[in-house]
Amino acid sequence: MTTTPTITVLGLGAGDLNQLPYGVYQTLQQAKPLFLRTKEHPLIPELEQMGVTYQSFDSLYESYDQFEKVYETIVKKLLEAAKKEGRIYYAVPGHPLVAEQTVQLLLERERKKELTLHIEGGQSFLDPIFTALSIDPNDGFQLLDATAFQSKDIVMTQHVIISQLYDQIVASSVKLTLMEKYPDDYEVTLVTQAGGANEQLKRLKLYELDREITVDNVTALYVPPVTEKELLYHEFSTLKDVIHTLRSPEGCPWDREQTHHTLKKYLIEETYEVIDAIDREDDEHLQEELGDVLLQVMLHAEIGEENGYFNIYDVIETLTEKMIRRHPHVFGNKKAETAEDVAINWEQIKQEEKKAETSLLSSVSSSISPIMRAYELQKQAAKVGFDWKEIEPVWEKVKEELKEFQKETKNRAEEAMKKEFGDVLFALVNLGRFYRIHPEEALHMTNRKFEERFAYIETEAKKRGDSLEQMTLAQMDALWEEAKGLENGGNRDENR
Repeated sequence: MTTTPTITVLGLGAGDLNQLPYGVYQTLQQAKPLFLRTKEHPLIPELEQMGVTYQSFDSLYESYDQFEKVYETIVKKLLEAAKKEGRIYYAVPGHPLVAEQTVQLLLERERKKELTLHIEGGQSFLDPIFTALSIDPNDGFQLLDATAFQSKDIVMTQHVIISQLYDQIVASSVKLTLMEKYPDDYEVTLVTQAGGANEQLKRLKLYELDREITVDNVTALYVPPVTEKELLYHEFSTLKDVIHTLRSPEGCPWDREQTHHTLKKYLIEETYEVIDAIDREDDEHLQEELGDVLLQVMLHAEIGEENGYFNIYDVIETLTEKMIRRHPHVFGNKKAETAEDVAINWEQIKQEEKKAETSLLSSVSSSISPIMRAYELQKQAAKVGFDWKEIEPVWEKVKEELKEFQKETKNRAEEAMKKEFGDVLFALVNLGRFYRIHPEEALHMTNRKFEERFAYIETEAKKRGDSLEQMTLAQMDALWEEAKGLENGGNRDENR
């Protein structure tokens, strides 16, 4: 019968020999063979004086550029030694179950019944850090790994302790990640050998973290909670609180009165403002206008929450689930090599979702603008082959509708004129669709162009002391042509 290899994991504590539990101290004296994750610990010189022998894995840190590889290799070597010896001892800084990835990997192997694990804890670095900093963890704190955390993991209103601050390269990475949320000059504290005889606290500005600072594996970084409200303006939770306050009885009378229906026009207006900023390639303005669209989303979500139907987190959950479901080529095992493949997959999934609908066209909202709805209706019908295959018949249809409209204008029949004019617009939308031109975008560009040229007429007329009301069409048309010439670098070939 094969004996399961055994590994006893010992925690070396956070500081010197005085902090070491007596049971761990006794085990260390007879631990053979003993392996250390690192010998860079204040207790090791004292163990050497006691005659304790060991093998360390420090050289592995120089062999790999990723800590994950180091930890996996350590565990592999420990298993090999345990299988050979039957029982080995493995010592790590602090407590084995606090910020010690190798122990977590060993626990996974134990769950697979590859070994038997015994853990004898030493004092973790957390208690002496709390004492050194005089903070109460009950106020809320986070323990983050310097080698793995991201800015999205940080809760800025809590005490944040970042461990595994091995060297200046790691310190530099931590600094840059924190600067994504905190001001460059935010005050932080480096804590070295907390609770030991050589305990040291060093307060510094965040931007100084990797400048002339000696860090090692017994150093942690403390980031205090943010108390200035302005520093939390970029946090989503702050925005939600602001919207909630605006809608509260103590908030804004206008915001309190809004409903889903009264807000519809503002959402449309803000969307067009975003499109305008994109067309103008004005990134600063685009940032502001996207914020205005987000405001509309937040207001609708707040109203939904007040009515007990949904909240902003339900909106986010629904969107996230939809994005994952409709991108199986990213989150699943479906293949999509081109944008066209993605579009085909997307439409197939949409059709599966909408099987209960009675008509193919019922998926096109009746609330969008008529021009956009015409485009979407045509696009939906084209999916089942109700469409011309070539462009020539589309051009002929536009000419046919123009003739019919022209005929009705001569008859002066108002309803018939409306009908035929609508047919002209519908045919033009279809023509643009064949050329992959979205009618809303094209018309928006033309409207802006008209505004800019007419503004030029107004400006030039004012410079000359003329009144638009007194100018002739020919005079205004001449200024219009000047505006066109300025747009096109002097090219006058473009039709008005």
